[in-house]
Amino acid sequence: LDGTLVDSAPDLAGTANDMLCARGRPPVSYEMLRVHSGSGARGMLGCAFQTNPRQPGYEALRDEFLDRYEQRMLQLTRLFDFTLPMLEALDAAGVGWGIVTNKALRFATPLTRELGLLHRAKVLIGGDSTPHTKPHPEPLLAAAHQAGRAPSSCVYVGDDERDMRAGRAAGMATFAAGWGYLGPDADIATWQADAVLDRPEQLLQWLDLA
Repeated sequence: LDGTLVDSAPDLAGTANDMLCARGRPPVSYEMLRVHSGSGARGMLGCAFQTNPRQPGYEALRDEFLDRYEQRMLQLTRLFDFTLPMLEALDAAGVGWGIVTNKALRFATPLTRELGLLHRAKVLIGGDSTPHTKPHPEPLLAAAHQAGRAPSSCVYVGDDERDMRAGRAAGMATFAAGWGYLGPDADIATWQADAVLDRPEQLLQWLDLA
């Protein structure tokens, strides 16, 4: 979802800077925050507050971040323009697609509904849909089961190494979204993806739809 279909970084970064502003601290540049967007609250708080889940006070910061994000998550978040033709081509060809994200359904459901994805996707699996999150394969296996597809017939596209690990463990083909957030110091060539896509339309070529 985030960084693959949807550009949610502006609202994630905005939430972190809202928290800094409330404390009278200067904002962090959007460019610095954006690369951490794939890690959600953990990434934003790590960059803005130099904290992590092992440090005291992290849970209170995380809960505040999530509450603030819920209030503004649709202010600036948009579909990547270049993903729309890909989704339209998949729909026209009758190729089902779904969304597997570590984002909790508390956020993923209203976000995908507002952006016009929820009614088009065959499945939506959030970070709290199964006991495990990516890179564990369980969310991907649950998605395949709900879609009525064998995992080996599925392709998983993501912009994080965790996506590739989850896809391989689930027995799916894995495509790395080179246009995504990728993460700080990421070396996409080491992710062992079956292919690296520079643009979404390349997925259609791999599926013989273009």
